[in-house]
Amino acid sequence: MKNLKFLILGLLFGIILIKSEVVSWFRIQEMFRLQAFHMYGIIGSAIVVAMLSIMLIKRFNIKTISGEPVIIPQKTFHWGNVYGGLIFGLGWAITGACPGPLFAQIGSGFAVVTITLLSAIAGTWVYGLLRDKLPH
Repeated sequence: MKNLKFLILGLLFGIILIKSEVVSWFRIQEMFRLQAFHMYGIIGSAIVVAMLSIMLIKRFNIKTISGEPVIIPQKTFHWGNVYGGLIFGLGWAITGACPGPLFAQIGSGFAVVTITLLSAIAGTWVYGLLRDKLPH
């Protein structure tokens, strides 16, 4: 019962993903083929909202619900982020799904996406095995 609010928020998020067509394989393919602005508009608006949120958190020293200060660590550039982003984007373009919408796609009846979900889990597991051997 304690986690019911998370279930409700997850369901609401899934409905929003479905209704905005973010989980549509065709919309994702349009984006990667530079044929439509739809996905770029959604991603761009998410970036703007995140930038404004971080700016407000820093400017007004906003605290968490439990009263702790929000700490936003400084990020340094690593080429691994570029390589990882390219691999992520390639997987996104091939499968038509990124990790967030996978569950919404499965929930809306696209059972074949279960293969993509299992592949994402396997990739995360392999990264966990090789993490100590990779340059960070």
